[in-house]
Amino acid sequence: MIYLDNSATTLKKPESVYNAVTESMKLYGGNPGRGGYRLASEAAERVFLCRELVAKLFSVPTPEQVIFTKNTTEALNLAIKGCLSSGDHVVIGSMEHNSVLRPVHRLTKQGLITYSVAGADATGVVTAQAVKRAMTPKTKLIVINHMSNVCGSISPIEEIQELAKASGIFCLIDGAQSGGVLPLSLTPCSMIAFAGHKGLYGPQGTGGLCIGEEICLQPLTEGGTGSLSAEFDQPEILPDRLESGTLAAPQIWGLYHGISYVLSRGISAILKHEQELILMFRKEVRKCNGVRLYPQVEAEYGGVAAFRAENYDSASFCTLLDEKFGIAARGGLHCAPLAHKTLGTLRGGLVRISVSDFTSEQEMEQAMKGIKALL
Repeated sequence: MIYLDNSATTLKKPESVYNAVTESMKLYGGNPGRGGYRLASEAAERVFLCRELVAKLFSVPTPEQVIFTKNTTEALNLAIKGCLSSGDHVVIGSMEHNSVLRPVHRLTKQGLITYSVAGADATGVVTAQAVKRAMTPKTKLIVINHMSNVCGSISPIEEIQELAKASGIFCLIDGAQSGGVLPLSLTPCSMIAFAGHKGLYGPQGTGGLCIGEEICLQPLTEGGTGSLSAEFDQPEILPDRLESGTLAAPQIWGLYHGISYVLSRGISAILKHEQELILMFRKEVRKCNGVRLYPQVEAEYGGVAAFRAENYDSASFCTLLDEKFGIAARGGLHCAPLAHKTLGTLRGGLVRISVSDFTSEQEMEQAMKGIKALL
């Protein structure tokens, strides 16, 4: 199979990731933070080592500011619901995933907050100027997708972080697609939600939230933390305040090895490889009749490309790619209706291909042959 759905989950992982998960389950299967015996202590140590590595990757001052979740969606919900109060206003970008839109929309329907949408430009980029225009005196939070899961557009996160800081506003970055691919650093009043199972090459069931200094979130869940167990109230210390229940220690140990691979390989090298593949793909698609790229404007894109084939429903096109050529791509709305509305593709969606550091040039050439055969 030629796997081109890495924006959902990277299929191929470093061998060390597979070995780490198995090793952890067999040899270090204790419950981290839930006992003083050796197995529990060793499991806790491995969780902390991964926390340290996440902190290194995203320039987080202390490992305790890294909160593990089961995915980016949980991390985004924790950040959004944990920092907002009645009467607050939120700015979101027009390329946002439903993991941002739905919790914000729900809070709005409940009459608790209001929100505005900062529109993207013709390349799918949400600029700091667009965000500023959408702000109001009551804006408490800016939520921006760093790299679009639909078309790979890259928004200027550092500029938006600076705008938020200067305005005394929190900034939440959806780093689901950019983690491990683009440089991303935490600032005092910002938060970074990340996926472990995508560009960080960890197992499914891993993700997290990095929380900047001066931000105190309300817990999304409360319960056992292994600390201050005699107290009825949730502990105030991090990460305990925001991490209740048993952590997925084997998966987190796998994530440690995925991040180790990323740091060893180098983010710039991974980005270069993915962008070269996407540039090659976009150039070939432009030569074809009956197919249209989105966005049409050439710009800097990450490891994602999206197109529409004439006379095909996007989901049906992907089914044929799979059945006839063993090519795994994703068609539809990609859980991002705002992005498709921005691109003008809400009706029918798009076919999306997304690469990883393990995608080869030969695989892209074979995928292109399959696409051309269907046109």
